[in-house]
Amino acid sequence: MQVHQHPISGAHSNAHYQLTSLHFGTPGSGKKVYIQASLHADEVPGMLVAQFLRKELIALEAAGRLQGEVILVPAANPIGLAQAIHGAAFGRFDLTTGINFNRAYKHVADDLKASLDGLLGQDADANVALIRAHARDSIAAWHPATDAEALKKILMTMAIDADIVLDLHCDNEAALHIYAGTPLAEAIAPLSAIIGAHAVLLAYQAGGEPFDEACSRLWWDLERHFEGRYPIPPACVSTTVELRGEQEVHYALAQKDAAGLLQFLTLNGVVLAADAAAEAAARVLPAPLCEATPLEGVEPLYAPHPGILVYTRELGERVAAGDAIADIIDPVSGETTVIHAGVAGVFFARSAHRHVIRGMNIGKIAGATAYRAGDLLSQ
Repeated sequence: MQVHQHPISGAHSNAHYQLTSLHFGTPGSGKKVYIQASLHADEVPGMLVAQFLRKELIALEAAGRLQGEVILVPAANPIGLAQAIHGAAFGRFDLTTGINFNRAYKHVADDLKASLDGLLGQDADANVALIRAHARDSIAAWHPATDAEALKKILMTMAIDADIVLDLHCDNEAALHIYAGTPLAEAIAPLSAIIGAHAVLLAYQAGGEPFDEACSRLWWDLERHFEGRYPIPPACVSTTVELRGEQEVHYALAQKDAAGLLQFLTLNGVVLAADAAAEAAARVLPAPLCEATPLEGVEPLYAPHPGILVYTRELGERVAAGDAIADIIDPVSGETTVIHAGVAGVFFARSAHRHVIRGMNIGKIAGATAYRAGDLLSQ
């Protein structure tokens, strides 16, 4: 294992931060994998998963069982980790700018549409190598204006040319679920089955330029731009893995999740199984808990008025349109409003707050039919 330190802060920053990345295997000997935890710094489960990954990757590297390169960033947001408001961790938004730490990443395809003109050919592998080189150049040319942008540039520098990108997050309260680009549905299906995802949410463009999409969307954007004249595969399997809820910080869960991620890397030829029996076992997948659905089909549920929030359905349950999901009770009058599902699907995420005010997002249902457009992610 090699440990790299990346200075974040500029010469005139108000504070000084640095990022640590852990590097395993040999670059160029196989696929490149990038894994980061807790880009939203108050989402802790991923950081615990990273501790188990670190131990396993050290052992795998020592045993010569890594075919390729794995970069692990166990705490992807030192800026957010240092933020608190009145004693409460606040790691989702940059307090300096108000911008979500998982938004506003550079979409390099905008540069590459011009820089690649006339250079691509009919060899898909050569096109992939060329696109990755130009993507690295595009990120290198990015001039950050803030420490948060400097952090984003460092993260993208490590991930933009990876074959696999796993961005570990969690929701407020949730069943395990996954976000990915629509062209990656087949590639991430084994991961969904292995880790037991209750929802797999797909979109060509989710809006807001989140990290995982910044690494993957360039591939199908370029394929569309060049109108299919050149073979451009979706060469980066990039996904956001939502590891349940913020309070699900348990050794047993983290160990299980780490083992699942390593099984996925085994299926992709990055981790070499100890023997033929272990390899065969790694290829035995559990039955998936869900089918992939469009992110445009997710129904957000909102509180129509303030009150006490009481859920009447459990996370991971399948609901029908019209089913009661929760009650909101006015604590003074006692009046109760029942919140109903508007679509059929999986109730996969909800609020950890039990007193809400009007307009608060109190739940999400993964429906099978797309009906929304625009920015599809919550703030």
